[in-house]
Amino acid sequence: METTYDGTTEQARASGRRIRNDVSEGVKDVKAAASSEIKNLIADVEDLMARIADLKDVDVVRVRSKVQRAVDATKQSLADGAETIRQHAQDVASTADDYVRDRPWQAVGIAALVGAVVGILATRRS
Repeated sequence: METTYDGTTEQARASGRRIRNDVSEGVKDVKAAASSEIKNLIADVEDLMARIADLKDVDVVRVRSKVQRAVDATKQSLADGAETIRQHAQDVASTADDYVRDRPWQAVGIAALVGAVVGILATRRS
């Protein structure tokens, strides 16, 4: 079986690379937004804890200790979750890229189908 090269195959590969890059950028944007909000919340909680640091009531000390442990656990969980999401997004993008490289004509067909569906939906909204 002879493989022929034409522009469509290269276009399909370029589409796969664009999809991979778009997914990667989207994950970065979501991660940045979520991370920013959570960091702001953690900063507010830490500020509150600093303000009540002088209070020596037993209940306040216990609550402050419990909140500090929760903040520390949240920071660690956030770091672990971000790495997991990043790795998963890279795996998905890599799989899509591999699929396009291995089956360029099927990828072109899928892209055409998706384009047709988007076109139909766009004309319905107009």
